[in-house]
Amino acid sequence: MKAPAGGPVGTNDSAPRVVLLSTYDLGRQPFGLASPAAWLRRAGALVACNDLAVEPLNEEALRGADFVAFHLPMHTATRLAAREVGRVRALNPRARLGFFGLYAAMNEAYLRRLGADLVVGGEFERALGDWVTGEAPSADTISLERLPFVTPDRSGLPELSRYARVDLGDGRRMTVGHTEASRGCKHMCRHCPIVPVYRGRFRVVPRAVVLADICQQIEAGARHVTFGDPDFWNGIGHAIPIVRELHREFPDVTYDVTIKIEHLLQHAEHLATLRETGCLFVTSAVESVEDRVLRLLEKGHTRADFIEVARRFREVGLALHPTFVAFTPWMSVQGYLDLLKEISWLDLIENLAPVQLAIRLLIPAGSRLLELPDVRSLVGPFDEAALCHPWVHPDRRVDALHREIEAMVREATAGDSSRVEIFERAWQIAGRAAGGRVPGTRGGRAAGATADGEARHAGFPHVARDPKRPPVPFLTEPWYC
Repeated sequence: MKAPAGGPVGTNDSAPRVVLLSTYDLGRQPFGLASPAAWLRRAGALVACNDLAVEPLNEEALRGADFVAFHLPMHTATRLAAREVGRVRALNPRARLGFFGLYAAMNEAYLRRLGADLVVGGEFERALGDWVTGEAPSADTISLERLPFVTPDRSGLPELSRYARVDLGDGRRMTVGHTEASRGCKHMCRHCPIVPVYRGRFRVVPRAVVLADICQQIEAGARHVTFGDPDFWNGIGHAIPIVRELHREFPDVTYDVTIKIEHLLQHAEHLATLRETGCLFVTSAVESVEDRVLRLLEKGHTRADFIEVARRFREVGLALHPTFVAFTPWMSVQGYLDLLKEISWLDLIENLAPVQLAIRLLIPAGSRLLELPDVRSLVGPFDEAALCHPWVHPDRRVDALHREIEAMVREATAGDSSRVEIFERAWQIAGRAAGGRVPGTRGGRAAGATADGEARHAGFPHVARDPKRPPVPFLTEPWYC
């Protein structure tokens, strides 16, 4: 398939009919449907986009489809898609079935057994186009070619108002758009699902395409934009001009990004640039506060680096949203308590999505974690139903703690509990697991914490939240995996 040219969407009866399906994309209108939809429509295909996260299965479109393809950007989306294959087949047994996205390539054998005709990860648009238009797609499951991206076509997707919003922490909420300025990652973090596909490479989406995509979402009502890049500063020379131009054209529109701790330190001079161009918060995969674990995961930062980044964020007036893999084969009960203490000492309780208290290390197919002898000794055979290698902690108390924390977080987030209240419950549960009583909390920093959050003590926070601190903005979608 040639690079798509401009022109109207195909309308003739002989055009191939395609249904692109998304099952879950972190509460966002899926870029992973809008981008291939643009390619396919400009090639003459009739495309229906169906986001099962917010709308029912489009049975009418499926019955008439020649091709049906699921977007699999993550673990949760893949498991949900596998459950829908039977319904799709029952509605239309003649349609050719495809899967595309990060987790498609990682689970090719399983997806082939589900009846997949096409499985492609990485830069998937051209392969989808070749498949639909009758040209022979590459036999490679992973494509990393440099594609001539075009502006995503979001027509036919549910309205932005049906997706997650940004909560400003003061009762106000704003409609959120979502785009990608790059895909893949130049780093090789051992546990990351991007690594088996991209192997240390990343691809940028041209600035004009990114800004055109944002512009059309602002016209549709977006007042905040989430950049879905795995690391927005993989190509900082590409990223900074984008946010500067975005702010110049739309000074009232805010945004959020994901950036590694390593890059936040390396390019610390641009933290002010983020704040000045409308960035509300930065998500960063801290993963652990144990240096040994960080080395095993090859994260490229240390506990001290995380503490320094948190300090710099306070200085510049940005909100840092850390994410963690709280439960790993190397985590102890005391180590979990240490993680909670660090979050408290750094005054990040309200910055932390409660689900981060319960995340357990996922070992997908092809993970670099399997290079570690102690991981291989713990894991079982690949479980296709769970799409991962199951593992059991050497200390049963840790697995029991995980189950209790996970159940508590699930119940509490379904109710009206605040982040501080959920955090306090986690602290109490962990204290009991450690075999002793622990002090309670009343929110905020650790007792005696200094303005830069460097206090250290054996107890837990008793100082109320600093009333001068502005509310912490966050996305209303709680999951991050």
